[in-house]
Amino acid sequence: MVALSSILGVGAVALGMVLTPGPNMMYLVSRSITQGRRAGVISLGGVAIGFLAYLTATNLGLSVLFVAVPELYLAVKLAGAAYLGWLAFKALRPGGVSVFEPTRLTPDSPRRLFAMGLMTNLLNPKMAVMYLSLIPQFERPAQGHLVLQGFVLGGVQIVVSLTVNLGIVLAAGAIALFLAKRPLWLRAQRYVMGTVLGALALRLATDHARPSPA
Repeated sequence: MVALSSILGVGAVALGMVLTPGPNMMYLVSRSITQGRRAGVISLGGVAIGFLAYLTATNLGLSVLFVAVPELYLAVKLAGAAYLGWLAFKALRPGGVSVFEPTRLTPDSPRRLFAMGLMTNLLNPKMAVMYLSLIPQFERPAQGHLVLQGFVLGGVQIVVSLTVNLGIVLAAGAIALFLAKRPLWLRAQRYVMGTVLGALALRLATDHARPSPA
């Protein structure tokens, strides 16, 4: 049984990261604005497969590795906290660029859209940090098998990320137009997300939990 606090924690981390501009969002928004919603949805399908690949790979032996090498666990945890802190800094610093001002792209075939969505996600450092460092922080040995918890919590992250990204894909054009006319709204969004990510980074950096055998 996965603790509700862990589910809510992963959901908050996933929401904060998916709303922070990164490779996935940039690609999906660019494709949606350039080729339309259908292209954005196809690209999102590739992103979804990338999530599943990360989820499967990291849960098949991750807990065992961290128990065997606790120093690696600590290093990965601190790397995750540092990366969240960097995202918070980028969101809060003056002169941040809106993700809804993407570079225009030439049209691609559905197969290439799907493949590029997959590769963009697989090469996305945000996802590596999410699965290797952030999600394990919310696994609790007392709540049951760590691998099962990893799959459940990873599923929460996938649902949150795909839901938000689908909404962005479907509304990319309208959002871009809205924010272009209201820069204060964009600034407020950046400040809120930056503050959330900064708080999460601090929490991870000061958490003294250690991995235990499943």
